[in-house]
Amino acid sequence: MSPARRPAAATSTWPGLLEKLMRAVRCEFRVDLYVPDADHPVLGRGCCSVTGCDRSPSGNRLCSTHQKRWIDRGRPELAEFLTDPGPPLNGRRDLTGCTVPGCRYGSSGLGLCMRHRSAWTTSRHPDPVAWAAAAVAADPTGRRSCGLPFCSLWIDSERNRFCKAHETRWRMQGRPEVEGFISRCLLTGRDRIDFSGLPPLLKLELQYAVQCRADAATIMLPAPVVNWAIRQARDAAVSSLLDQPAPWWADRAGPKTNSYPAFLAFARDTVETLHEGTGWEVEYPRDIWRLERLPGLTPNPGKASSRHRLRFDQITQPWLREPVKRWSRLRLSSGLAVGTVVSDVKALRRFSGFLAEAVPETDAIAGLDRALLERYLAWLATAEVGPGAREDAVTCLGMFFQALRQHGWEPSLPTTAVFFTGDLPRRSGKVTRHLAEHVMAQVEAVANLDRWPNPEGRLVTLILMRAGLRATDACTLAFNCLLHDGQGAPYLRYVNNKMRREAAVPIDADLEVEIRAQQQRVAARWPDRHPHLFPQLKGNAGGQRPLSYYSYRGMLNAWLALCEVHDEHGGQVHLTPHQWRHTFACRLINRDVPQEVIRVLLDHESTQMTAHYARITDQTVRRRWEQATKVNINGERVDIDPDGPLGQAQWAKTRYGMATQTLPNGYCGLPVQKSCPHANACLTCPVFITGPEFLPELREHRGRTLALIDKAEADGHTRLAQMNTEVLTNLDKMIGQIEHEPAGTADAS
Repeated sequence: MSPARRPAAATSTWPGLLEKLMRAVRCEFRVDLYVPDADHPVLGRGCCSVTGCDRSPSGNRLCSTHQKRWIDRGRPELAEFLTDPGPPLNGRRDLTGCTVPGCRYGSSGLGLCMRHRSAWTTSRHPDPVAWAAAAVAADPTGRRSCGLPFCSLWIDSERNRFCKAHETRWRMQGRPEVEGFISRCLLTGRDRIDFSGLPPLLKLELQYAVQCRADAATIMLPAPVVNWAIRQARDAAVSSLLDQPAPWWADRAGPKTNSYPAFLAFARDTVETLHEGTGWEVEYPRDIWRLERLPGLTPNPGKASSRHRLRFDQITQPWLREPVKRWSRLRLSSGLAVGTVVSDVKALRRFSGFLAEAVPETDAIAGLDRALLERYLAWLATAEVGPGAREDAVTCLGMFFQALRQHGWEPSLPTTAVFFTGDLPRRSGKVTRHLAEHVMAQVEAVANLDRWPNPEGRLVTLILMRAGLRATDACTLAFNCLLHDGQGAPYLRYVNNKMRREAAVPIDADLEVEIRAQQQRVAARWPDRHPHLFPQLKGNAGGQRPLSYYSYRGMLNAWLALCEVHDEHGGQVHLTPHQWRHTFACRLINRDVPQEVIRVLLDHESTQMTAHYARITDQTVRRRWEQATKVNINGERVDIDPDGPLGQAQWAKTRYGMATQTLPNGYCGLPVQKSCPHANACLTCPVFITGPEFLPELREHRGRTLALIDKAEADGHTRLAQMNTEVLTNLDKMIGQIEHEPAGTADAS
């Protein structure tokens, strides 16, 4: 006999499970026929789009019958179809009645009820239409209508409860209980979950699974999915979902999507969790920890909601596996994020793989000495792992050894089992990942921002670019995230998930308006409770889950491809949300905002990272300055030798001048300790320097100068016209030289 048809064993019992289910399943779910509200956020699918139709939609927001009508008409525009969807559906209207005026008995043929048909036969079969028009109806006094609320036909006999046709239907169904028959007739075409016919324990298990999914308010659970799961459980001939292992249920083939077997696996998992309980006493002895069964652990905010597993079964040495489990429990209990501990265990699994491959004879902690660790370092150097994974493989192992000594878990660990500073290659200097301005010009363009397919993705992008938040912090913003100071200036309050603290950053009025609009959209969709400014767009029926980082990354990549954002070489740009944070910081540095102010805006723990932005940006600006064309008032090239003895000093002087003496259309080349003898006469000053970045200002200045000369000559102010003519001459020389040698060219000599 195949496992699918294996009869439930009489001894297949799960002690205490029935009592737990009886306490857990609420009365509303403990019924044979559960009918969810059409507007239930998880179990409901709404109603058919046709006005007055209360049936559940199956496709195109139409019920199955109206969907068939729509298809039969050649699939017209839905709005056009809804204006004339046809007559009311069977099961929602009166059945055919007698055509004799005033008679409300059901038709028995030729449009006549049994009484009038008998009279028509006695009249020797005249034209039935003409005969019916002249016939006299029975006295309606005392006539009772059909017991179905939507049917107004009369009952043929006092013994009956329904009209002729509905009485026949009731008898054909085996004369069921009248109230139940009426309820089923009213539910025709509507979603309902039928738990009848299941063994008591199995019925409670499936009812509990539906209740848990409804309470979680994440993934929607249509009635067809539950009914399919009920049929699978009934056909399996089991008394409990626990009679078969989890993979057996997960392998059931669903009719359409994987949501069908996924619910069946979910149902078994929830029942098993209820039976076994949760907490360390349950999970610690296992070699694979199910972290969702350890309530209270620090999650990874904004990350994907996949269920984490800590796999110790891949640590093949039992003497190593037990202390690793003990260390992992301590780190999880101390409040470390789940993802951090998952990475730690992954690194220790790599060490276990090295032991099994290179030194299988090692059979105890006492064998882990410095000589073995040196072999491990050599093994890592040739392994196909990246620099980050190689560093984690060493640092995590070092922290593990430190914990063993600190807590006295393994006194036999040799004192030589340590790593030293020089054991790993030196970290390369970090290079800022800020985006080039021509890329930022593309992503900041209003036309491109308006191409976002949803307002949530657009607003997250604006917050990242204008406020410098980390993507995870932006995705997990609280609904009430706006603050105002005493002057009414808006601030964005957020949780710095990396540092685990609240922070605030000033924002502009336009961004505040955008956030207010998002709050209105969220409150309209989830009026009861909306804790997040950006609820997850899918798998979030109750609005309780925040937008995940990975969901936003997917939307961002699709948007960049749609907008065809390109780099300086014409290739498609591949950027990460965190690069906007780097760009935000670098722009502030370029505007000479003090580093301490930037540190506060970015909520850095120290000034070291902020100084990194300043250092890299300064190098970038200097390189561009060195490569750019610079001319004086005579149109002559001014060169700075970056490798010369005064290169660094020249740059320091120039950088200071850019910060403190920047002019509207160039820079002052005067030493900073001297006073200027050419007050307000920069364009005639011999130390004035300009470059291609000021070309628009120079051209605009030239236009204004020409207008001043014309006016001075017209007014007879000869001296004023002469002074501006000298300025015009210098402007023409500088503009001509810059246009002749574009920015970025360098003299080969």
